[in-house]
Amino acid sequence: MATVIKSIDVNVPVRTAYNQWTQFEEFPRFMEGVKEVRQLDDKRLHWRAEIGGKEEEWDAEITEQIPDERVAWTSTTGARNAGVVTFHYIDDNTTRVTLQLEYEPEGLVENIGSMVGAVDRRVEGDLKRFKEFIESRGVETGGWRGTIQDHPEAGHDPSERM
Repeated sequence: MATVIKSIDVNVPVRTAYNQWTQFEEFPRFMEGVKEVRQLDDKRLHWRAEIGGKEEEWDAEITEQIPDERVAWTSTTGARNAGVVTFHYIDDNTTRVTLQLEYEPEGLVENIGSMVGAVDRRVEGDLKRFKEFIESRGVETGGWRGTIQDHPEAGHDPSERM
């Protein structure tokens, strides 16, 4: 498994940043290569994205969601991936968003891309576009304030759930 960890400070309150991140179907607006995210229910998402020049689809399950703190997930079909995004209060109008992504590169193209840092750059670009998106709006497009905590190991590293 390969791991990417990136952070960015966004000039909005924690609640605004968190609420926007829970609007998964908006991800194609700021995530490179993501064509569609469909929220199937409170915990399940279906993704369609272009990775390494080919279209991929997979399902993911939200394994932990704590308002204004964190959202964690793991794939249930398709390429193995898991991660967590956390939201850290800096001041009333600044939030640090940290994304940790773990994935298993599939095939030669993805392995080469991983080795040269393509995934690192993509994640960094996605966070910059998220910052631009939420700061230009000033308010979230919506928000889900529910909590998901199904796993006794909640709070641990996402790779432990794979």
